[in-house]
Amino acid sequence: MRRVSVVLGILFGVLTGVVVIAVSYLGSQLAGLPFAPFNLFDFMTRVLPGRVVIFSVEMMVAIISALAVGPSSQVGKLAEQAIALVQFAVLGGLYGGVLAAIGRRRGLERSPAVGLGIGLVLSLAFILIVAYLGFPTAGPVASVLWLVVVSAAWGLALGWLLRGMVPARAESPGGGLSRREVLYLMGTAAVALIAGVVGLRVALPKSSPAQPSGPVAATPAMAKTSGAAASPQEDVLAQRIQPAPGTRSEITPNAEFYHVDINTVPPSVDAQAWWLELSGLVDNPMSLTLDQIRARPAISQVITLSCISNPIGGDLISTTLVTGTRLKDLLEEAKLRPDAKALYIESTDGFYETVVMSDIMDERTLLVYAMNDEPLPVEHGFPLRIYIPNRFGMKQPKWILRMEAVADEKTGYWVDRGWSKEAVVRTTSVVDDVTVQKAGGKTILAGGIAYSGARGISKVEVQVDDGPWTAAKLRLPPFSPLTWVQWRLEAQAQGGSHTAGVRAYEGDGTLQAPADNSTFPNGATGIDTFSFSV
Repeated sequence: MRRVSVVLGILFGVLTGVVVIAVSYLGSQLAGLPFAPFNLFDFMTRVLPGRVVIFSVEMMVAIISALAVGPSSQVGKLAEQAIALVQFAVLGGLYGGVLAAIGRRRGLERSPAVGLGIGLVLSLAFILIVAYLGFPTAGPVASVLWLVVVSAAWGLALGWLLRGMVPARAESPGGGLSRREVLYLMGTAAVALIAGVVGLRVALPKSSPAQPSGPVAATPAMAKTSGAAASPQEDVLAQRIQPAPGTRSEITPNAEFYHVDINTVPPSVDAQAWWLELSGLVDNPMSLTLDQIRARPAISQVITLSCISNPIGGDLISTTLVTGTRLKDLLEEAKLRPDAKALYIESTDGFYETVVMSDIMDERTLLVYAMNDEPLPVEHGFPLRIYIPNRFGMKQPKWILRMEAVADEKTGYWVDRGWSKEAVVRTTSVVDDVTVQKAGGKTILAGGIAYSGARGISKVEVQVDDGPWTAAKLRLPPFSPLTWVQWRLEAQAQGGSHTAGVRAYEGDGTLQAPADNSTFPNGATGIDTFSFSV
């Protein structure tokens, strides 16, 4: 009898938790109120030991890559969101189980009052979590009231359902589920199902005119690029060799550009209320609106960005045309003091990082507000992010809110969790595809990309099985000195199964590191391979 009561409490807790998830989600979408399941997950990822988070990230990327279920960043984000929802449902089960256990000792008749008390305590925990993360657009007052009402209502509903089990116990003295309990469970499950369907309907993506309707042009307008990383003229690019079939696009559409951050959903920033604060060791502190930043001299350059968590051959690497203003110019206008050694950046989501002086003074370092001639997408840092040559994405904050010139270099969010302090990109090369060019035949055509940050690529070599390393043709010049280089190789191969490997040399002739190393803490190294049959 005692066991069934606790089990019922767990079941009711899970089912009512689903209802709370749906109601909370509706509130977040319709009124900008906190969404407790994601808030809880984001809080845990920030306070858990860094090695735990790193292990989870590496495992998730490895599983997604092994299963080939889709783009790692998109599938990974969906997985995080699913884990957050399951985690909240488990919390609901614990809530219901504890309430049922208390009811067994003190009487189920008092369950609504006890449930209300626990709900108020739970609301306090949620309020502290949301305050730690930063209140959403609804503001602190509305957010606090919302969390109190939802949590209190959850406790009352759980208590009321358990109190309804009192007469049911008399109907089923043998300890099994009574007809009343079955009806209660079915009714609660129906409510949970309806709430979940409504929440899912609201969650379905809607078309937005701000998003690109299709892939970007194969060759963006190179005439608009400028500065130290300006692109070659279009007539020069037109004379290059053609990429091999199956080679990824030289420019990544915004919708396919990888995105990794510390949030289950990207922060939503009101551009009209946003401004950039520049303070610290400057003689002329500044507060700039987005329009004022856009009005400054603009620089456009094609860049490749890679995640330090990208495994060998992974897809957490993309190329785009960015537009922004030079960080160097802005700090010169603010009159950076001689004792300033670095720039500390804080983001809307609580992310933080330090930009060293060599990167600050690099003319290619930009405060970016556009990608592929579109306003910076929300998931990529709208309204403002930074781009720094030769650094992994972990060093390049998005959703920038504040910049402070400091005398001592501070650590960054991921550095505090064990990742590389410098995060200099590692040279990598990838086989995108190998195709057989002649029916039944011997000729294969392989293609892929090689990337070495701003250090350039001077040579790419391909090896089939245990054969010699053969130089591939490079599609030169690339769109800019900051991007990957496409390569192409035509070779002979006998019938059967084969494996192709690729390696690249930097601009000065340095060979990429061939030894297999995991992504933590400096980025992955090793030789990418591709299996194919002739």
